[in-house]
Amino acid sequence: QVQLVESGGGLVQPGGSLRLSCAASGSIFSINAMGWYRQAPGKERMLVATISSGGSTNYADSVKGRFTISRDNAKNTVYLQMNSLKHEDTAVYYCNANIRETIWSVIGDYWGQGTQVTVSS
Repeated sequence: QVQLVESGGGLVQPGGSLRLSCAASGSIFSINAMGWYRQAPGKERMLVATISSGGSTNYADSVKGRFTISRDNAKNTVYLQMNSLKHEDTAVYYCNANIRETIWSVIGDYWGQGTQVTVSS
């Protein structure tokens, strides 16, 4: 069974930085796209950034120039470096990955449990 485990959330002051990590484990044959989403209180979950298996990236306009997504394919891990954090970045951040468990499997959509990021002075 595949699991995604996030780490790195916490409390940070405006203008500060945090780095989120998400490691996939379990029965994994291959991982396609990986990404980060966030959900603020009372709002819908929204895309923050994605990265393909080849390293192509995509960002929400609200985080372009401040956040950087990267991945280590050898470790089945995706990262989100968040700089110049703002109050409006406060949310629960979720890791997402498209994973094929075996060579015969269809690609499944997997989510982590979420990690809280709070930007406050």
